Amino acid sequence: MRAFVTAMAILIASSAAPGGAPSLHFRELTAQAGLTTVPHFSNEKRYLFETVGGGVALFDCDNDGKLDIVVVGDSTVDRYLQGGDPMVTLYRQDGDLHFTDITQSAGLNVRGWGMGVAVGDYDNDGLPDLYVTGYGHNVLYHNLGGCKFEDVTGKAGVAGGGFSVGAAWADYDRDGRLDLFVARYVHSDIHNLPQAGAPSFDYKGVAIEVPQVEGETALLFHNRGDGTFEEVSAKAGVHNMSKQRGMGVEWGDYDNDGWPDLFVTNDVGPNFLYHNKHDGSFEDVGFASGTALSDDGRTMGNMAGDFGDFDRDGKLDLVVTRYGLQPLSLFHNQAPEGFSDVAWNAQLSSSGYSPVRWGGGFVDFDNDGWPDILIANGNVSKVLEALPHELPYREPIQLFRNRGDRTFEEVGGTVGLNAGTAQSRRGAAFGDLNNDGNIDAVIYNVGAPPSVFINETKNHNHRVLFRMVGTKSNRAAIGARMTVSTTSMTQIDEVRGGGGYLSSNDRRLHFGLGGEVTMKKVEIQWPSGRTEELKNVAADAIYTIVEGKGIQNTIKLLPPADDANLNRH
Repeated sequence: MRAFVTAMAILIASSAAPGGAPSLHFRELTAQAGLTTVPHFSNEKRYLFETVGGGVALFDCDNDGKLDIVVVGDSTVDRYLQGGDPMVTLYRQDGDLHFTDITQSAGLNVRGWGMGVAVGDYDNDGLPDLYVTGYGHNVLYHNLGGCKFEDVTGKAGVAGGGFSVGAAWADYDRDGRLDLFVARYVHSDIHNLPQAGAPSFDYKGVAIEVPQVEGETALLFHNRGDGTFEEVSAKAGVHNMSKQRGMGVEWGDYDNDGWPDLFVTNDVGPNFLYHNKHDGSFEDVGFASGTALSDDGRTMGNMAGDFGDFDRDGKLDLVVTRYGLQPLSLFHNQAPEGFSDVAWNAQLSSSGYSPVRWGGGFVDFDNDGWPDILIANGNVSKVLEALPHELPYREPIQLFRNRGDRTFEEVGGTVGLNAGTAQSRRGAAFGDLNNDGNIDAVIYNVGAPPSVFINETKNHNHRVLFRMVGTKSNRAAIGARMTVSTTSMTQIDEVRGGGGYLSSNDRRLHFGLGGEVTMKKVEIQWPSGRTEELKNVAADAIYTIVEGKGIQNTIKLLPPADDANLNRH
């Protein structure tokens, strides 16, 4: 009997978040939400540029207070040679969690082969702009208002080219204007594709391109402030002269010096961690910091990284996704000593199932004040399923819930994320789609509409969202750091303009507050260097904070224990 009671206690503890909160729950709303556009694609994906896309973005294209969704487009070799397909699809939220495809009327008509998307306000006009990476060429869409866009790529000088993948905005020199970093993958000529028998076109006897070819240099576009950009990657020291195969991109101030640093994941090569030297240049400290290689000192098939303070010690940590049968890395920031990979001790890595992991990141899905980790998975091509001991093409989503003791438990199979049709997934974006204080997820699916997962977690935890507006800083406040303190916890986060795996999250900062109804102190470090402090801020609201002016708008959220709130979806 005693053993039975002990076992039940363990089971109950494992199904609850810190503080005894009920289990997480998600509901997939893809079809009901109106996301039905299917990109052109082929299951017989055999070339690199066919297998690695694409990304998604959550942003408010018309500033109406509701998040809209951008999904990167796919194509085929034959269609691309004939001009390609639309590089993105824009779904505008026109009702309560219902979206309409407005791509054509929005002017998003550039054709090609889309890979990733980064959201930022490059001209500081208060309207979010889109930068779309792709195979062959990229595109910058200037937001004209009302979800109308204009292609300004040529005028701005940011076409890029090559095999562009990850991209993200940041004001790296703190001049008040957003700059743009673009990672590129490998040299690939669609007019001279490898054929069966070529060394780079054979994986275990199957005709599929493997990344044996040389990588491409990276791009850093410095914003001149007149609508044009200068490519300065070599001068800034982020050119990737060794031609590693760049994939994911993430800006974050890992050393708390007020300047954005840059993390770049490289496939089958060492990652770059570029430390900002405050003079317009960077130094790669990947090896010195411990983030270049795996825990056992090997190069890995790195996909993407995300910054987040998983243990609430005031320093940004890193989670890195990787190719199948390779472990996740959770790099714990132990500044000034560097990073230590604690994935094994945190129970993120094991000798068991290790899928092909792509998008993901840190999100507090149950509002308990501890960031969880969601990972989107899927093998590169369906043709591999015929091979013995190969991972399946369609793989389950993983959700690692933070226990609050520097360990995680995987709960993806019990929270509704895998209740529907299995997919091969890539990028993932997170944000509060219905403004209820719970963070939702949108995930890219190869050959299918994106999955929309509404977070229907029911508990009594409080929460808050902050929309930041810069004045002296860039208008989107990208790079702003917020520190939120209550009587029982202190949390940090930063505003970002793209990152992870080819995607962009809701720009609003979200904090779960557990049982706390008041934030004793909210500190803001703006990209301009200005600091602000607010005291005794109530939970359960969406606040707009303008640099130098404090809170300018408040939208109250329903109390978390209110039955109407728990069932309003």
